[in-house]
Amino acid sequence: MTEEKQPVFHSGFVAMIGRPNVGKSTLLNQVVGQKVAIMSNVAQTTRNKIQGVYTTKDAQLVFVDTPGVTKPRTKLGDFMERSTYSALSEVDAVLYVVSAVDKRGMGDQFIVDHVLDHVDKPVYLVVNKIDQVHPNDLPAIVDEYKGGRQYAGVIPVSALNGNNVDQLLSTLVAAMPAGPQYYPADQVSDHPERFVIAEIIREKVFHLTRDEVPHSVAVDVTSVKDQGDNHVQISANIVVERPGQKGIIIGKKGAMLKKIGILARKDIEALLGSHVYLQLWVKVVPKWRDKSSLLKEYGYRNKDY
Repeated sequence: MTEEKQPVFHSGFVAMIGRPNVGKSTLLNQVVGQKVAIMSNVAQTTRNKIQGVYTTKDAQLVFVDTPGVTKPRTKLGDFMERSTYSALSEVDAVLYVVSAVDKRGMGDQFIVDHVLDHVDKPVYLVVNKIDQVHPNDLPAIVDEYKGGRQYAGVIPVSALNGNNVDQLLSTLVAAMPAGPQYYPADQVSDHPERFVIAEIIREKVFHLTRDEVPHSVAVDVTSVKDQGDNHVQISANIVVERPGQKGIIIGKKGAMLKKIGILARKDIEALLGSHVYLQLWVKVVPKWRDKSSLLKEYGYRNKDY
């Protein structure tokens, strides 16, 4: 009688790196099937190493969505840069995500020279937003981003529509070593619910307010209380640096803050599967992005602090 071979389980960690706004967060959300990373056209929306978990019966991929690489100007910027380099040292593969609608520029060259050239893991070039370009133009766009460099693979995708995302996942699974299942099959993120709630609220601020506000915004979820009967009460502070920004977020007769709350509540209810009563306040904390203690308090934790 022959003994049946048990199928081998493959697992590993995958980092996503790229310039701001190339669609890394959209891709992460597409992979896990729900919102774990905020999406915005404002640079530097992803501030922590957000992990999304993709699990099948024979594989698990744990994704790390790193902050977009930019020159740091504040302690928050320093944290984001260290967060990116730290993520790359802990993974089994790296996705270098670029946008098919943008020209390859100095930012891409910086990533190649200062980041990818020092990575000793397989790097895959992922050309995103292919739904926005003509298929005939794609080969030239891919060649431009390759720049003569050898990649473990080149995969054009549309993170928004899901085109070729399955191909990307099967390519990654095939490259992963045999390993354990790190997270339960139904878990899509390693972040506590408070973190994801804060990210959802911050996303709505990004979408609804003017350009000068978002970079100065943090969200501090002060309480999440289960009220029973499928109801949850949540309180949060939207933290800004200047009184003028507070006025913009509150809006005339509180209209903007109300709109932020309505949109955030809808996504939070989808996340928690409960009815949500959401209370939002706006708090002015001058220069919070340059104060290490406040960065920790608002969830930007790093071993260097």
